[in-house]
Amino acid sequence: MPVEEQTERRRRLIHLLFLGFTFLTNPCPILGQEEEQDTTTASSSSTTTSTSTPVVKATPNPNDWIDVDTPTSAYTTQTLVSELVDTLPLFDLVMSDEFNTPGRTFNDGADPMWTALNKNDYTNNALHYYDENKIRTNADGELEITTTAEDTEVIGFDEVKQERTRLTKHFKSGMLQSWNKFCFTGGIIEAEVMLPGKWNVGGLWPAFWILGNLSRHTYVGSSSGVWPWSLLKCTNEEMINAQALSACLGATHWGMKQGVGRGAPEVDIFEVQPGPIKANTGMYLETWVGEPFMSASYQVAPGKSWDRPGPGYWPGPNQWYHGIQTGENTTINIMFYGNWNFFGKSGGSSRRLKNSQSPARNYWSDALSYNRQLTSDHFERRHKYRLEWGLPSEDEDATGLDSGYLNWYLDDEFVLSIRADNIKNVTNATVPTEPSSILFNTAISTDWGFPQPCPPGCPCDTYDCNSGWRMETCGFPPNFCDMLKNDPPKYRVNYVRVYQNKQDERHKVGCSTPERPTREYIEANMVHFALEGEKQALKPIQRGGGACDSANVTSCGGEIMGICSVTKRTCECQPGYTGPTCLAQEGSDPFDWDPPDTMKDIGYYGPSLTVSPFVYIAIGAVVIMFGAIASRRKMEGWVPIPDH
Repeated sequence: MPVEEQTERRRRLIHLLFLGFTFLTNPCPILGQEEEQDTTTASSSSTTTSTSTPVVKATPNPNDWIDVDTPTSAYTTQTLVSELVDTLPLFDLVMSDEFNTPGRTFNDGADPMWTALNKNDYTNNALHYYDENKIRTNADGELEITTTAEDTEVIGFDEVKQERTRLTKHFKSGMLQSWNKFCFTGGIIEAEVMLPGKWNVGGLWPAFWILGNLSRHTYVGSSSGVWPWSLLKCTNEEMINAQALSACLGATHWGMKQGVGRGAPEVDIFEVQPGPIKANTGMYLETWVGEPFMSASYQVAPGKSWDRPGPGYWPGPNQWYHGIQTGENTTINIMFYGNWNFFGKSGGSSRRLKNSQSPARNYWSDALSYNRQLTSDHFERRHKYRLEWGLPSEDEDATGLDSGYLNWYLDDEFVLSIRADNIKNVTNATVPTEPSSILFNTAISTDWGFPQPCPPGCPCDTYDCNSGWRMETCGFPPNFCDMLKNDPPKYRVNYVRVYQNKQDERHKVGCSTPERPTREYIEANMVHFALEGEKQALKPIQRGGGACDSANVTSCGGEIMGICSVTKRTCECQPGYTGPTCLAQEGSDPFDWDPPDTMKDIGYYGPSLTVSPFVYIAIGAVVIMFGAIASRRKMEGWVPIPDH
């Protein structure tokens, strides 16, 4: 071998040895310095760019739920409860979604805060299928839920009838839930909304409501014996079978406190019924509020099981709850006082209780429901709907607002006030204490706004706007099908915001809190919260990876939210943004009250491993050796170019 070649090989081996030694003795600082220099350069370039093109969006904080588009003027709010204005501090914003980014979708796994259902609704005689593609954000900065007359063939398990079924639903609509993602306990929630459809055409059932996290709406198994219970104490052992998580059980399963009853009460901020029937006419002959109206309701169990008023009739003396206050143009909903939740001898869909065969599982739930008159204006422009939720005092003898309350407002005008002592005096139930999720949806049901009774000569067993057979269209409200086919109704939400009193330690953000844990219960009963065949109820959030057009600068939200990879043609999200196309802001609870268990939680820390520096030196030597061998093999057969 020529002397020059030997010298060159020795020089290369020494250089490799030096690099290996440097890496072993100080790997991180060298790489870190290089990366820091690159980052600084990129930051400088970004700063230069932002000087010429101002960035209008701040980077979202992944450790809270506040939308960066929320104006600072909306960061606090004052209570509207007149008796508390002078005593309560300003409430601070803890959650907001302004829906300003157009093109957002809410499929399972696409958004940290919301999930659009993609399943059949077996509840309330529903005629619709909830289609995730019917929910999006529009170019006007609004959440939009569209309802259409389209068919969906459903093959699955009917949780109500407890049998496999195959049927066709003739309508599609949308439901958006924050279940097990964002929940809050106590505070103020408000949304600015334009209602769907026409004010004088019945048949749609738009709603804005909250529900205890122990129940997931349309998943009937999760509601059995849980909805809408709010009985905290063991006051009647006869109800031990009806309330699945009764205080009388004395159990401490799933991290729950012994002797504290649990459930999933429902608060309807509004359920709206449009239509042409005026007050003091037709089915509203006995009431001074007619269609269109909003129902503000608290649905709670146990209900009053004796001497109940009948639907369509005013309550007689001592037949109903006393002390409930109402505002102008508001009256008790005499058409609906609640439900008889009947499981019969089969025990319904619950598989949790050993005595599920007992008819003692049947129970009344009450609807403390009041109707507020609306007008055409509520369907033609935005209005603000608000609920203030005061938690019960620890003092069991507290009365009035101190006992806990629910107050409703429309455009900041008082609608309704229900205090906990109004309820306790009748059934021992109370206002909600459960972490609750938020729901927006439009339903179609024969229970809501459809002709009652069925028109003469109409079977009312099939409802299909696209059918050419009169027997399948005769049961609809007048002009309903024309409305759906000519101009599909859109439920529009400009924003939703939640506020809490940070001086009140009972006010919490989180779906599983120390006072009301839910995580372990949901994990142990996942079959009731997930689709058939699925092991998990919610998919992990996908960050990037959605298809995009690299030639379109607005793909993936533009350079602030994400960029479209030229080579992969998929979205890559910027810090603070997530979702397949980077259009959702990252968010999470400021504090995780109930993190998943780890091995350390049961006292297992694993073996303690201490690696000697000589191990790193040995590894480095092996790397150098293989590098030298590879270099030698590459050099074999190489002939230097002659100098002449």
